[in-house]
Amino acid sequence: MAPSRYKDKDAGVVLSFSGQWVSWSHTAIAYLAFLSALVIGCALHYRKIVQNEWYGYPDEWFPSVSATIGDRYPERSIFMIFIAITSGPRFALVGLWYLLTAKPGSALPKAVALSGLVRTLTCGGWTYITSTDDHDWHDILMISYIVFTIPWTAGCIKLSPPNAKAIKYRKYLAGAFFGTLVPLVYFFIQHKVHRVAGAYTIYAFFEWSLIILDVAFDAVTALDFDTFEVVVRDVKGASKGANTSPVPSAMLEKEKDKAAANAFSAGFRWANALDIAAEVYHGFVFWSILTSLGLVVWYFPLWHMGISGYEALVMSTVTPALLGIKPLRSLISKNQRLVHVLSLAGLVAYKVQDPVYRLFTVGFGVAMSCLGWAATLHADSVHPARLEMRVLAWTIGLLMSSVAKFAWYTNNPIWPVMHAANGGWNGTGLALGVLAALRFTRRAPLQGGNPAEDKSGSAVLSAFGIAGLFFGLHSLLSDTSTMILWVWDGYPIRGPVSNVHGWYTIAAMTAGVVAGVSRPELVATWTAYAVGCLGAAILTLYHHWFGYYGGLILAAYLMAIATPMISSAAKKSPAVTFGLGFFIYNFLVLFHVWVVAYAFVPGGPLVREHTDWVMITMMLFIGAGVFNLISQQARSGRKQADKRRATTTATGHRKYHAGVLGLLNVLFLCANVLRFPANDYKPYHAKDRLITAGIWTIHFSLDNDMWSSEYRMRDLIKELEIDVIGLLESDLQRIIMGNRDTTQFLAEDLGMYVDYGPGPNKHTWGAALLSKFPILNSTHHLLPSPVGELAPAIHATLDVYGTLVDVFVFHSGQEEDPEDRRLQSEYLSKLMGSSSRPSILLSYLVTKPLQGNYNTYVSNVSGMHDVDETDDDRWCEYILFKGLRRTGYARVSRSTITDTELQVAKFVVPSSSEESASVWTASKALRDRRVPENEVPDGWRFPSMFRGDGVRGHRYHVFDEPRYFNF
Repeated sequence: MAPSRYKDKDAGVVLSFSGQWVSWSHTAIAYLAFLSALVIGCALHYRKIVQNEWYGYPDEWFPSVSATIGDRYPERSIFMIFIAITSGPRFALVGLWYLLTAKPGSALPKAVALSGLVRTLTCGGWTYITSTDDHDWHDILMISYIVFTIPWTAGCIKLSPPNAKAIKYRKYLAGAFFGTLVPLVYFFIQHKVHRVAGAYTIYAFFEWSLIILDVAFDAVTALDFDTFEVVVRDVKGASKGANTSPVPSAMLEKEKDKAAANAFSAGFRWANALDIAAEVYHGFVFWSILTSLGLVVWYFPLWHMGISGYEALVMSTVTPALLGIKPLRSLISKNQRLVHVLSLAGLVAYKVQDPVYRLFTVGFGVAMSCLGWAATLHADSVHPARLEMRVLAWTIGLLMSSVAKFAWYTNNPIWPVMHAANGGWNGTGLALGVLAALRFTRRAPLQGGNPAEDKSGSAVLSAFGIAGLFFGLHSLLSDTSTMILWVWDGYPIRGPVSNVHGWYTIAAMTAGVVAGVSRPELVATWTAYAVGCLGAAILTLYHHWFGYYGGLILAAYLMAIATPMISSAAKKSPAVTFGLGFFIYNFLVLFHVWVVAYAFVPGGPLVREHTDWVMITMMLFIGAGVFNLISQQARSGRKQADKRRATTTATGHRKYHAGVLGLLNVLFLCANVLRFPANDYKPYHAKDRLITAGIWTIHFSLDNDMWSSEYRMRDLIKELEIDVIGLLESDLQRIIMGNRDTTQFLAEDLGMYVDYGPGPNKHTWGAALLSKFPILNSTHHLLPSPVGELAPAIHATLDVYGTLVDVFVFHSGQEEDPEDRRLQSEYLSKLMGSSSRPSILLSYLVTKPLQGNYNTYVSNVSGMHDVDETDDDRWCEYILFKGLRRTGYARVSRSTITDTELQVAKFVVPSSSEESASVWTASKALRDRRVPENEVPDGWRFPSMFRGDGVRGHRYHVFDEPRYFNF
């Protein structure tokens, strides 16, 4: 025990020691906790703790941290004892670090201390709630711990005292820690998703490395804490042999109160935090309403099969043009609160049952929202800090919208196509929206009815920039899975997966927001623009991870350039910058729909299949905005002055926005953990070697009453016990369809593998495959379509009870294009004939049974047979097969989910190729013989719940009951 350095103050000292002992004790006990569990676990339960859900010893031979500390007695109990002891030094370490780095008026030490405190609490969470106890909460707390490690690590490095040795160690250890996360995630995915033997052992080494590096980083505080001496003083002389010259207790209490006041005074204000939260939520409401407009408009051309007239409501966004009328601009500027509150009609719309009136309600909400935001931005443009807050509310609101959509499987919970029955939180969202709008507009506008306008630069070029920017943000970043599906190319997986890697998009967007605010002078340059163009080109031209890296570059650039570009536009005439800007944006929206809808719109063939043209046009418009920014800065000569002014006046709110960004990232990661694939993918009747296959045209997941239909689809697929299903008209990754992906929800909820099929940049209406059986390989095909719309197809090979089975999912061209359909039938027939394996076709053929192209699909070339050639009521949907034992076939009514029934067939998978061949040695008459249901084993029968009137409008129809065949 070191003697006190202050001999004149030794009176009443009971204990004193160097602050370094806090660091050393924390390090030693923490390492002892983990090391003791590892040693005891390997000694007593080695084979049990290296066993995981897929493999055991010798494929896996080193235990993970979670298995070591959480699965077995006594190592679990010993670990918990030592980790509990560690908590004391840990809290002391965080407290001493705050005392060492605290400075008057500085908020950073408080933020770092808070992150250290939360980090410590989450550590207790994931160590005491093990993966065995509660897997979800263990992972949530683990990820939260890692997330809060980011501000703790960065803050400790930033606040380090001038100790070169300590700073060097911190940088090395922090770099190693975060660098280790990359291979850690990679090998975890290899284990969890790809089931690679031995991958979990490698993952375990990286996991233990994180523990070592994490504790070592905090151990570096020993080099700084030598400046502290911890003293325990008996102020009343109650201890034995204590000296009696205590500090008066009244003075001690006064000093304690003073210290507490200092700890919570400067920097943070609840009022400011509420302001930022309200503004970001109001920005979220804006994007929620805007992204819903295309979705409710799309409902009408779907049912009209062409232009309906309601498409005109996409022009609801151009209302900022009204600000060009001076009396009206004055009225709107003085009544901004009313306009913003009226915009919430877009949230109230879910209460309107009639689709037409719901559309008009949403259109009104969009009109008011665009008008109100344009007026507010222009009115606040004279104050850099407030303008920056408004712009950040818009951009972070988009990020919040993407986070919410990920948590709700690509649906926004406050969209007007959502309600309680399909997972909507409309009432909650509306209530928060009202509060946010009132808080957002509580300050009076800084400019009155005739606000000043910045005459430097061009308002028209600024409008071009706004058009390109908003189109890019909306079309690519309003959902985290959009760019991932652009680069998706089937199995085996060679790129990102939506429910695993979506956070990378959020991280890129976050980095872009930070860069746009902190370094606008670097963002608004031709160099940065060239980097953004490079990212756009890579995303457009390449697949897999390389293509996605281009998408991440583009995402960061779009979010970064948004701040200077919108700020510049706000200072000019809003009627031009936002009115004209949104007008051009609307044409870009139509352009990017017409590249796939060319068969139904005037002039469509001119832009047929030219997503590349859309991307080039978007970047050219953004380039016009960048040119305007650069020329404006050059002419005004105020670049450095503006930079200094922003530094001094516009930074007070940034810590709150940084907190919101951090919180949104944490929430996304928590949702990511909950959505991480953990299904067992078991077929319904494995012991019978039965495969139940279905085909369904889902009409873009909007039901007859304009509600999102995923939940109802899920229920029917589950109740029919379908193992493999093809979904058609399933590509929803466009603005007009809400940038959604129904297959994510269905696959995760039903426990199925999914192949999305040709991505949104392949210009089809979509074909997807869901399977209870592993998809070993899949290729995507675009069939010949010289006149009409492209016909997508998936050719997938499944591992069905150890037998390789090929499944084809196909949507042919329309009735109006007979030559297209003839060419497509020949292509697909040859494709199916190229496989000698048992096969199933789940298709939309647009032909009559036994006539025309039917005889190309069902032919000696394809080798395929009709599941029931006596069913003469079909026109579109067909199920064909070969090499399998057909046992049953049924048609189930759609209720109001879509416009097409669900067709289902049952097959028994032969255990050998000889058995498969023997199926067809019997006469055709014998193979086609119908049998009564009582001759079919129970496991092969269709559910009885759909007999008669069925349930929820679903029943067996056409035949009124399933058909069973000789087997």
